[in-house]
Amino acid sequence: MSVLPLSSYDMSETGGFLCIHDPAKTTLKGKLAEIAEIAMSLPDLLPSGQVRHHLTRQLPDIMPAEINELGDAEARKAMVHYSFMVQAYVWGDAEAPASLPACLAIPMVALAEKIGQQPLLPYSGYVLDNWSRLDADSPIALDNIYMIQNFLSGMDEAWFVLIHVAIEAAAGQVLASMAPVIEASARGDVGTTRTLLEAMAERWALINSIFDRMPERCDPYIYFERVRPYIHGWKDNPALPNGLIYEGVEKFGGKGQAFRGQTGSQSSIVPSMDALLGVGHAADPLRAYLDELHIYRPPAHRRFINDVRSTSQLRSFVSKVQNPGLADAYNANIQAVADFRSRHLEYAASYINRQSGRGTGNDTDVGTGGTPFMRYLKKHRDETRDNLIRVYSPAG
Repeated sequence: MSVLPLSSYDMSETGGFLCIHDPAKTTLKGKLAEIAEIAMSLPDLLPSGQVRHHLTRQLPDIMPAEINELGDAEARKAMVHYSFMVQAYVWGDAEAPASLPACLAIPMVALAEKIGQQPLLPYSGYVLDNWSRLDADSPIALDNIYMIQNFLSGMDEAWFVLIHVAIEAAAGQVLASMAPVIEASARGDVGTTRTLLEAMAERWALINSIFDRMPERCDPYIYFERVRPYIHGWKDNPALPNGLIYEGVEKFGGKGQAFRGQTGSQSSIVPSMDALLGVGHAADPLRAYLDELHIYRPPAHRRFINDVRSTSQLRSFVSKVQNPGLADAYNANIQAVADFRSRHLEYAASYINRQSGRGTGNDTDVGTGGTPFMRYLKKHRDETRDNLIRVYSPAG
């Protein structure tokens, strides 16, 4: 068992977990082209307060057989559009509905089944498959990317997503180094392992510097009131205590379904680092939530995390050899991930916890994934720090 090249996991060194195709150049045809146009009009429909009426009036019916004929890029682009419309339908009016109409429910479930995800807006639909470059010949960076599908549009909504896009791209080099790190440590090569880890830590400095820029163009109040309301799910959400009924979907039998909302915790970057570094999290309800999030990631990305976790013996190697330089390089990566989690915790406090809770399901104490996020984020930041390795002197 080994970690395969990134291309085997639908990944790349230049984009990390970002889609390897250009969503802006992916064309949907026929009725799906019409549906994409309706989805792109959400910034016009949502302010009306009648988004449900407009969506059900305009959307043509799409059957699962039509979804099954799509290629991967087309299915993922359709998933972006449909998942935004599903979220807008559920959270765009004053009260959450008990059910999702068949014109949205049937194609949403068919798309989710085709690409191996859950039938609502996932992180992949919000971020990984929802961007393009302004200049196709320039890097994936904040000064050269834009968000394709929006809810309300505006700088704050776009910046929130694009910060995540830029982080995912910057992490590509880190992810590409994981297999070489695993291989070098497995053969006992201290020098190569140290060099690779030092380069990874330097790259993490860039990742964290991008994350630091969130407040530049995304205001906490606007995020809470105009961005966050649309990305909640319907599991552990008091606004939908019985879940959401997907009308016309036979396999659900007319029963309410509960799925977790889109959250940055569905990104695969930090779980991949945990897998490489051997960072563990104590068994408790929050650990169960972390494990549950795994099924919300694209299947290929799940395989990458699983393969890294099952093959990496890096922590054991670093602990055993007791080489100060190697331990410093390993600890630099532990600290970088802990710093990332600290910044996430700070943003959760300022962008959510300190805001005044208003609107359907927009709770200041519960994350979009449906958990007590402040405790969750602090716990995993602290557990990361606990994994720093100490090198003992001969005297003990």
